[in-house]
Amino acid sequence: MVQTPNKLTNTTELARLATDLISKAGCEYGDIRICNYRTQRLIARDRSCQNLSDNISSGFGVRVLLNGAWGFAASCHKTPEEIARIVALAVDIAKGSYLTQNEPVRLVPVEAYEDTYITPIKINPFDISLKEKTDLLLNINKKLLSYDNKGIKKAYSFLTFTLEDKTFASTIGSLIQQTIYRSFPGYGCTAIGNGDSQNRSYDRPPLNMGYEHIDAEDLLSNVDRVANEAIEKLNAPECPSNIRSNLILKPTNVWLTIHESVGHPTELDRVYGYEANFAGTSFATTDKLNKLQYGAPWINFVADRTQGQGRSTMGYDDEGVPAQKWYIVKDGVLVDYLTDRETAYRLGRSSSNGSAYADSWSSVPMVRIPNLGLEAGPSGGSHTATLEEMIADTKDGILIDGVGSFSIDQQRRNFQFGGDAFWKVENGKVVGMLKNVTYHSMTTDFWNSVDAIGPASEVRQSGTNMCGKGEPMQIAQMTHSCVPVRVRDIQIGRVA
Repeated sequence: MVQTPNKLTNTTELARLATDLISKAGCEYGDIRICNYRTQRLIARDRSCQNLSDNISSGFGVRVLLNGAWGFAASCHKTPEEIARIVALAVDIAKGSYLTQNEPVRLVPVEAYEDTYITPIKINPFDISLKEKTDLLLNINKKLLSYDNKGIKKAYSFLTFTLEDKTFASTIGSLIQQTIYRSFPGYGCTAIGNGDSQNRSYDRPPLNMGYEHIDAEDLLSNVDRVANEAIEKLNAPECPSNIRSNLILKPTNVWLTIHESVGHPTELDRVYGYEANFAGTSFATTDKLNKLQYGAPWINFVADRTQGQGRSTMGYDDEGVPAQKWYIVKDGVLVDYLTDRETAYRLGRSSSNGSAYADSWSSVPMVRIPNLGLEAGPSGGSHTATLEEMIADTKDGILIDGVGSFSIDQQRRNFQFGGDAFWKVENGKVVGMLKNVTYHSMTTDFWNSVDAIGPASEVRQSGTNMCGKGEPMQIAQMTHSCVPVRVRDIQIGRVA
């Protein structure tokens, strides 16, 4: 196992200095995050390594609450003198914010914690040589391009590793040190012919793991399938448009629908209109809490920052709130939101569920989607079915794997999603591929039309490492653990 990295003794001293200065300035609350981020990316295209980057970003951010107004400032210079300057600057910004603020900010309480959290990993990805990593990528591409005579003309592969090392301290008395490891491998190819081109991809989902997640045997063993499916997809018939069909969605597809139609609309800052960028705000307003039939009675969505290997799993959020697990939708009904300490207070809660996250030392924490999953169907449940059983029970439908283009309106009601691969299902059998499939629905109509969900044995931890929110934009990552679903009578293709 990887050993806990040695911390510089002055990190704690700098953190304590900041909180002492914040308290002396008369602030009702304040915190500091001292952070180091390392990101290594390797990308191979065709037969060469196109990109190799290994970047480190280091600095600290100070947040203060003075007279009910926020102030924030940050710096890359971690010295006592700079700590003092940045605290004073944050206080001045809070004083300026107070002049234009209509209502004072109030926070729910949180206990003080002194703790350390580190992602449990077996192999530190930064200890593996660049040669081993690039050799794997080039071998994948070489194998994909061996199908050149059948139409595979382009190939790409990638590896991404991140290390997030941060110390959080607050005027409440918390001192929390966290080290988060993340790994993500994948690849894809393009088949070209007959005046068309079609892509097919494969990845091992982005997870909080070490290099053990880069399973070379698994990656290489799927190359032939991916190449052949790209070729078959190229030569497949176009999906009919303006029809209605039953959909069988693999976890590799439905995770994105969860992300966009359940995750973002239940971020409470969007609900309150604090954050309206990137199709912000939400239809799931607080007057609908415990009333809105979000999905069928057998649909349950669970937020879980404690989930093993989840992309947003950590010990504490960026306000020092412990990681938690809770229902967002229970038995089909909207029962909760994703909150930070400020929005939880406005909602009338006594505590935050720990959904605050900042993507950098220079960013302000905001409400972000944690790991948010679709709970598996119970064993023996009337609507629980394996993927194989769903197919066998479907007279006419489309099976979808992977993600493609998507769009969703500003209120997160009306959406369109594609995919990476599509198969026609007839009389309980998969009969061949289709191409260029999109499905359209309204959020609550869609989730209320789910009539079958997979069992626990078919859970997959899919998710993203590139969720953008805010302006300036911040990037977050999260896992959407889910199972296959069947959705009845959904609009396919354009509406006439």
